[in-house]
Amino acid sequence: MDFSRFSNIAPYRGKDFEDAIERVLDKREYLGAFVSMLVGGNDPASVYGYLSNMLAAIRGVRSYSEFQKQITAGVFIPTIIGKTMESFSDSGSEKIDPQKGHVFLSNHRDIILDCALLDYTLLTHGKPLCEMAFGDNLMTSQFIEDLFRLNGGVIVRRGLGMKEKYLSTLELSEYFVEAVTKESISIWLAQRPGRAKDGLDETHPSIVKMLYMSQKGKGKSFSEAINSMNILPISISYEYDPNDINKGREEVLREQHHGEYEKKKYEDLISMARGMKAWKGRVHLAVCDPIQGDFETPDDVVREVDRQIHLNYRLWDTNMFAYDYLEKTDRFSSELSNFDGDGFLSRFSHLSEDVRLFVLNGYANPVRSRLKEEGKA
Repeated sequence: MDFSRFSNIAPYRGKDFEDAIERVLDKREYLGAFVSMLVGGNDPASVYGYLSNMLAAIRGVRSYSEFQKQITAGVFIPTIIGKTMESFSDSGSEKIDPQKGHVFLSNHRDIILDCALLDYTLLTHGKPLCEMAFGDNLMTSQFIEDLFRLNGGVIVRRGLGMKEKYLSTLELSEYFVEAVTKESISIWLAQRPGRAKDGLDETHPSIVKMLYMSQKGKGKSFSEAINSMNILPISISYEYDPNDINKGREEVLREQHHGEYEKKKYEDLISMARGMKAWKGRVHLAVCDPIQGDFETPDDVVREVDRQIHLNYRLWDTNMFAYDYLEKTDRFSSELSNFDGDGFLSRFSHLSEDVRLFVLNGYANPVRSRLKEEGKA
């Protein structure tokens, strides 16, 4: 595979990687601010020690896989788990074949952590780490782009005209297919553009169409092409979503403005920071069964991916309580005897009614999706 063909979107390699490392080290004040946010800025000595160790580690890495192992999955994610989660668990890692590349097609709740926690899971189970696709709307500076691409980030170009969008999508398709099938590199992809703010984890057919796009003219059937990508759905669930209220406000404003909502310049960065530093309670990541079979259309693939994500989603007390509260039932009452429902509701008591209901429905919708898949809705 000729990686130089994709140097404008792919993770940094070779000289590009070395140059990006130097640029990041030149911005140590940015790294210091990040470390202070992550470990807490009340103890300058602790922050300085953490930053010194991190800078030394960055100087020593020679590839994005080393960056992931030694810094992201090796240091950052364990710190986030220890400081902002009651527990982190995973299941299904035995379904990952270390000799193959996979497309990890994931539900999307947190900008950074969804894929970073997958990398951490892969590392703890001795599996090859993966590359990760991110929209260029997150690349608000050279420093941010460098961090993403040093960490195995693949850039998805957005906001393009029709012709440019077609060519960009074709380039992505070619990169993903060649990386997975020729180099046995795994890729994390969100099941839809943007996070699921309403708690409904539904795969966008355009993601599946993109995977087939570059194979369509090469004599491969749709089913053959999809099976060759070794798709594994990923279902990640957070007991508490640090951005739940912000998601609710954004979507209510979007609805009030007839589908239009213009984000402020650093809104995504603020969401990323909040997602990393705020409390999440318990978090579970499930690796689902491989997507293999005779598929005729993207919708066939979408239905199977969604089915697995819904059935493997770990339902927390917050989900079951919100469902019972909104549906006015006691369906899960026996499982909620130790849950402080009043305390949970008080988190949202200051919100307008439309935002409050949107947020609560975001917690309840995974239950509705599960019951629907089980035929119990």
